Amino acid sequence: MYEIVRRHLGKVVAGAAMAVTGTAVAVAVALPGSAGADEARPGGSAAPGPTASGTSGTPGSQEGDGPAPGPATLASPPPEGAKGVGTDPLTDDELKRAEALALTPPAAAAQRDAQRNAEGGRGPQHLATELADPAPGEETGGPRRALVRFYDYGRDELITRTVNLDTGKVEQSGAQRGVQPSAHPEELRAALRLILDSPLGKGAKEDYKDATGKELTSTDQLWFNGDVYRTYREKDVPQQLSKCGEHRCVRLVTKVLNGAWIDTRGLIVDLSARTVTRVG
Repeated sequence: MYEIVRRHLGKVVAGAAMAVTGTAVAVAVALPGSAGADEARPGGSAAPGPTASGTSGTPGSQEGDGPAPGPATLASPPPEGAKGVGTDPLTDDELKRAEALALTPPAAAAQRDAQRNAEGGRGPQHLATELADPAPGEETGGPRRALVRFYDYGRDELITRTVNLDTGKVEQSGAQRGVQPSAHPEELRAALRLILDSPLGKGAKEDYKDATGKELTSTDQLWFNGDVYRTYREKDVPQQLSKCGEHRCVRLVTKVLNGAWIDTRGLIVDLSARTVTRVG
């Protein structure tokens, strides 16, 4: 009887059935509005719908109003330069440069080799890069700076560095423990791999096969999203997850690409310990 109930709960659920009540299972992620939404990859967007067209008059004209205007065209955006101005968002070149500069302060070279990313590889996990607020007195005409955040899974530390994009120098650097900003897509993919490699991922694989008739062997076969699992929002936290907050833990929502939902919300991944635990 237990096995029948477990498989019933693990079956593919529709998008509307993903809503659950109670703070014990609340997760701060935005779900797509339709189980049939057109997502080719995580973060993809649906194709635009058809435009409305008139039904009276002859093609290319409107009765009594003369010729109809030609089809609308969108002006091409101006080419993005290598360097932004003032409070402009960081350009692609600036984003790449800021991350590279934040990883290469000479005094941190040996330490960087000991740091680990979400997959267990060498070097910290990049989380985010954004334009830093100007220093006092530099609100107009001052240098552009970038705030770069990494997570070191080797020490469970959030690393924050401020890079001056004009001088190429790291002006500030700090590390904090117990601080868990939102998860990066690469961390979510690493978590999904751990689920698929875990015995607890068996139900997700069976649900995928029920929905598609195919074997689930790769993270590329699923749309996924998620965020950090925060124990203070949960009513009952298993002992195995008691270090979440100190450790980097995430919860995922998943679905077949352009298809039905796969219920993985009950599986919490501790990326620091590289373990998967069922809750609820």
